[in-house]
Amino acid sequence: MTCVAAKQMSPTYNQDAEFAYGAGQIDPVKAVNPGMVYDATEIDCISFLCGLGYSQSVLQLITEDVISCFDTVSARDLNYPSFVLKAPRPKHHLSGSFKRTVSNVGLPMSIYRAIVTVPKGLTVSVNPSVLSFTSLGEKKTYVLTIEGKLKKSINSASLVWDDGNFQVRSPIIIFDERAEKGESTKLYCINFIYIVIFNLLFYIIIE
Repeated sequence: MTCVAAKQMSPTYNQDAEFAYGAGQIDPVKAVNPGMVYDATEIDCISFLCGLGYSQSVLQLITEDVISCFDTVSARDLNYPSFVLKAPRPKHHLSGSFKRTVSNVGLPMSIYRAIVTVPKGLTVSVNPSVLSFTSLGEKKTYVLTIEGKLKKSINSASLVWDDGNFQVRSPIIIFDERAEKGESTKLYCINFIYIVIFNLLFYIIIE
């Protein structure tokens, strides 16, 4: 799963930003050769649905297998290419970190550098800010941290990993309780759950 196959859309024309249009407009040509991807396994998807409180009977309908929820994963911890952080309350200082693992599917020898675009009032840091790959399929882990204050109810930032050939973009969405009153936030969450279920069904089908 990766956002490299989507063209960025401007939040200037829609105040709900990524809550309204997701990661952007899909680019099928780039999707064939993304360079770097964020993988989530079948177990990851099941753990995420367990974390949402889905019952064993519902999970069995999806997986066609008996599932026990020993481990749970929140939306924040799922190895997904987008980042969403909610502020405790309007204009309150916020802080949050996300751990992600990426896989190299582009050139065997490649060095990706982090490029962050962030609005005033917020700081986004990436550690490490450089990912060096020496083989295909190699995995690297990094931590993205968000700090600052929101001036609006929703704000957008982005992280782009660039190796000179591929640009792998991840949207970053920061919001507070004022945004939750809108329908777009709820729709975004519902769509996110549907995507996870679709990915889980995909794993089951190809097996």
